[in-house]
Amino acid sequence: MGIVEISGVALTMFQLKGVAYQWWQTYELGIPADAASLSWTQFSKMFLREFVPQTLQVAWRAKFEQLRQGTMSVSEYAVRFSDLSRHAPALVSIVRERVCRFFEGLSHDIQFNMAQELETDVLFQQVVEIAR
Repeated sequence: MGIVEISGVALTMFQLKGVAYQWWQTYELGIPADAASLSWTQFSKMFLREFVPQTLQVAWRAKFEQLRQGTMSVSEYAVRFSDLSRHAPALVSIVRERVCRFFEGLSHDIQFNMAQELETDVLFQQVVEIAR
């Protein structure tokens, strides 16, 4: 479990101001004293539901679903992928789904080269196994 999931809520609540701070205070007053701590995931969902219009959330998800590398470098694509994937957690809930979706958005040249490398590695592994 990462630092954000463990301490993200505590660190974030000190940054809230104005209406967001009042919202948080109201939330804290309404929970029982012995209630379990709120996880970052729970906090994020509550915060988005309260302060980000549903239409904007849908637009971010659509941007993620349509994301392709295009003219971006792989690094730029990776940053954009990471940023937008936060708005579509159901689409990348497990690592395998995340990797597949990332791979599918890469340029066809890179996909082709990666497939060749994988095939070469598999063939190499088969040769090593036969040699044993």
